[in-house]
Amino acid sequence: MEQLINYSGVELHRNHIVVLKNINLTVNTGELVYLTGKVGSGKSSFLKSLYAEIPIAAGKADVLGRDMVTIKRKEIPFLRREIGIVFQDFRLLSDRNVYDNLMFVLDATGWKDKAEKCERLEQVLRDVGMLNKSYKMPQELSGGEQQRIVMARAMLNHPRLILADEPTGNLDPETGSKIMKRFHEIAESGTAVIVATHNISLVKQYPARELKCFDKHIEEK
Repeated sequence: MEQLINYSGVELHRNHIVVLKNINLTVNTGELVYLTGKVGSGKSSFLKSLYAEIPIAAGKADVLGRDMVTIKRKEIPFLRREIGIVFQDFRLLSDRNVYDNLMFVLDATGWKDKAEKCERLEQVLRDVGMLNKSYKMPQELSGGEQQRIVMARAMLNHPRLILADEPTGNLDPETGSKIMKRFHEIAESGTAVIVATHNISLVKQYPARELKCFDKHIEEK
């Protein structure tokens, strides 16, 4: 089993204030990990450190084989191509339909062959049950449908790691349950998944490894 994340004594700062300290954890291929804790406890900051949005202030940090302490700015786009990100607020482009939203990502990440792009788009949309909605504009979709499109977008580049920040926060319980079930399926296929959430009922419904953020620490629960 390959180790994708290795943090040892890591400290994170935001605006010169310590957000998290003494983080020691590893995440392996195919693991699903819940990151729980109150709003403001540091969950989002931890996720952002994994894709170099927040720099490592102290300690040793390795993500997908890259040293996050010494990573150069020009290397960050290559790291991010191996990470799929699912946002709570979707962040779909409102001026284009679902198909063109996903095509924009493939174009931006260097895909050239038109047939390969079309095939990959159809595959990820089929995987989330949204192939028949590819012509729709984001605002014509329900919250649950938009979140499934966001999951498809996150899977486009065959990521080794998926990060989801409160992915069920804007969804009804039934839809949230379906989304969480899908994350488990993704992890079973070999992609590591980290889900930041304060929805403890869903964590209990679909149990997995749990890390808790509190008092500027992350501890195994």
